[in-house]
Amino acid sequence: MAEDVGFPLAEPGLWVERIGSAEFPVGRPALFLDRDGTINIDTGYPDDPAAMMLRGDIALVIEVANRRGVPVVVVTNQSGIARGYFGWDAFARVNGRVLDLLAEQDAFVDMVLACAYHEAGSGPLAIADHPMRKPNPGMLLEAGRRLGLDLKRSLIVGDKPADMEAGRRAGLERGWLVDGGVSMMGGLSVSPLRGAADLEELLTAIRSL
Repeated sequence: MAEDVGFPLAEPGLWVERIGSAEFPVGRPALFLDRDGTINIDTGYPDDPAAMMLRGDIALVIEVANRRGVPVVVVTNQSGIARGYFGWDAFARVNGRVLDLLAEQDAFVDMVLACAYHEAGSGPLAIADHPMRKPNPGMLLEAGRRLGLDLKRSLIVGDKPADMEAGRRAGLERGWLVDGGVSMMGGLSVSPLRGAADLEELLTAIRSL
């Protein structure tokens, strides 16, 4: 599609963007973050940059990872593109606004991956259970390959069980679920992210990487 020209698309439904110039040694663990509902308040198929607002304390989480030299990777499903609600151009504007809001608080993302494949889509995006779409681990594995990450030691934060499942399938051992509870998903230990004590536990885990 003409509107997709110039975007960092590895394939029609996969956005892979390396941001900034930070260098990381091979074998570093990463902090993986879902976007909508985790970094920014989820407005439901967000397509308006002006409506973007960060969730409280998430910039601090990212800033701590930045200071520790931990790569910060956003992995987001974007079925709204497959469904025809908006295109990659709108995604780029919204994502740029989210990154700008983070930068205003000295928090920086190193890579963004977005999957637009969905069974309700049309054309080349109409693929059910695509390996890149969470709960499948494809986006995490792709980031791991490109950045040389230690996935086992990496952490994931999300607001849906699918985020945790993607982490488990990628071989991660720890995850934080926004407003969730304590659970085990195979080899992945899932902690809640609801209050100050939960936030401090996450920050401590990042500082220990």
